[in-house]
This record gives sequence, C-alpha cells and structure tokens, in this order.
Amino acid sequence: MEDVLSLYREPYDSSQPVVCFDEHPYQLVSHVRDPRPAEPGTVAREDYHYRQEETKNLFLASEPLTGWRTVTLKDRRTTEDWVTFMKSIVDEHYPDADCIRVVLDNLNTHKPAAFYEYFDPKEARRLLDQLEFHFTPVHGSWLNMAEIEFNRLQQQCLDRRIPDAATLRQEVAAWEQSLNAADTEIEWRFTSEDARIKLRRLYPTIED
Repeated sequence: MEDVLSLYREPYDSSQPVVCFDEHPYQLVSHVRDPRPAEPGTVAREDYHYRQEETKNLFLASEPLTGWRTVTLKDRRTTEDWVTFMKSIVDEHYPDADCIRVVLDNLNTHKPAAFYEYFDPKEARRLLDQLEFHFTPVHGSWLNMAEIEFNRLQQQCLDRRIPDAATLRQEVAAWEQSLNAADTEIEWRFTSEDARIKLRRLYPTIED
C-alpha cells in the first residue's frame, strides 16, 4: 500500500511517468421500443423494457499528473489482451520514456512473466525493461486512481443505454478527447501518513 502511496507523492518526471491502469466489463443494452423524444411540456421517455446485448471490456490507462487518459475496447479480459495493451502503452504512448511505472490491481491476468508467453524473448525483455509494475494490495483496488477515471467515465458517458460496440467506441472516444483537451488532473490527497493512522489495523503488530 505504501509503495503506491509513495509513488503518488513523487514529483512529475516525464522520463518516468506514473500510469494507472484498470479494466471493467460493460454490458451493451438496446431498446425494445424506440424512446419518445422530448416535446414541449414533456420530458424524453424510454420504455423500462430493454434487451441485453454482448458484453465488451474497457481497458483504461491514466496519467494523473498530466490529465491524460486513453480507453480501448476489448472483446475479452485475458492475459493476452493485457500484455497487448501494455505494449501499446510502451510503443504508442510513451516511446521515449526511460521507465513507465504502472499502478494496477492484483488480478491473475496481470502477470509480467506472461510477456514471454505472447512475445519472443527479446521482445518480452524489451517491453519489461520499459515497465515497472506497482500492484495495489488485495482488497485495496481503491488505491488505483484509474478507478476514479472509471467512475467519471460511468457518470459522464456510460450511464445510459448503449446498444452496440460502434456506438460505445464513438462515445468513449469523444469523452476521452474532451477530458484530455481540458487537462483534467486528479488531485490525490491520501498519503502514507494517513494510512498509518486511519488504516493502522492493516499493519502488523510488533510485540515486545
């Protein structure tokens, strides 16, 4: 826990960016009946019946100190999808960084050794040399600032019925571009000192 909190307190360094990563499923939902648009004197209405469509997965990376984020749609949430996304972080978004420090959850698909399963050894070593993983503790995913971005995405973009992947991709891209243009940063205030006071029950007890 304190490893992640200490990382958040470091000053911005473009050669060693801190990037938070998270992933969430999203259920596509379509209307059974076309909604009624708003008219003078009445609000827009939609039938409470709906149809569940396929489920997509959203992979999100965010750099809190610069107000940048990127979201990618995936059909699955496998280890292969994860290592492929991490490769895009290295090669497409931070090609000049000396080290990309990634904060992420302790999921069983987040295995650094898996790079060798999907890339040849030389390529796997190249990617891992550029990445430094900082895992949140079990049951401590709230320490990942990417969850704040997902909450914002849910409230500002996904809190309605989206029927298909094409519409979802378009809406998420518009949300991403809007926030990136506004340089919307995250101000993180919870520190290691706070943790030692408020979460002292999680620390081991030293007995004489």
